[in-house]
Amino acid sequence: MQLLKNIIYKTLELQEKILRFKLSGTIGIKNNSKRKTHYSNGCTLSLNSMAEVEKQQLEDELYNILKTYDYDPQKILEYIEKQGTEVFILKDADKLLNAVGENEGFILPYKGAKALYLSLAINKKFSLKTKEMFVLSEGEINKYYFIYHFYNWYAFKHNIAGMDTEAQELLRKFLFTSSDTKELQLAEIYKLKDAIQEDKASIEFVIKLCRQYDGAKQALEKMQKDGSAKL
Repeated sequence: MQLLKNIIYKTLELQEKILRFKLSGTIGIKNNSKRKTHYSNGCTLSLNSMAEVEKQQLEDELYNILKTYDYDPQKILEYIEKQGTEVFILKDADKLLNAVGENEGFILPYKGAKALYLSLAINKKFSLKTKEMFVLSEGEINKYYFIYHFYNWYAFKHNIAGMDTEAQELLRKFLFTSSDTKELQLAEIYKLKDAIQEDKASIEFVIKLCRQYDGAKQALEKMQKDGSAKL
């Protein structure tokens, strides 16, 4: 688990550095919508405040679901299927997905050539359009890696900004290529920012769980050591 946490921290650090560099050219551009306010029950909230409230509500719901299903990926996959998302457990799924630049876990909807490949390789059907899906390899599922993808799936199902195919494709493009944001339209820049923010939120959520798990484990070990708890 320590290795996973190190990878998560490094990924988060890399994303923040790339964000600063790639979007440095957009400094000074103002998004008027971010300065608008929302009135509800006599209270005034900025959109930024609303986003934080929305994020906290999302995380609270995720914690409740994870707790309900004992953080068990298999049980959560059953829950995901009941929400209308297809789940595929395949031999060497990673190899099939790597061919089109995807990783195991939550896969967004696609159209065109990529959708055709995914349909044939994963679902054994001919289609130029795919719905969202979960694709994993046979065998043991890494719990924290799975929760990262579960967070993204849940955000997608709840229409969270940045968790859509176009925004995530922009994020992938600017994380792993030397593309310049000057080529983007203003709307695309905001989509990219939303995608980075959403990805950062999902990573931070997993980090919180890691810390909680470590804290609980250390407390239990101390109780056992001090003779306050027995198994």
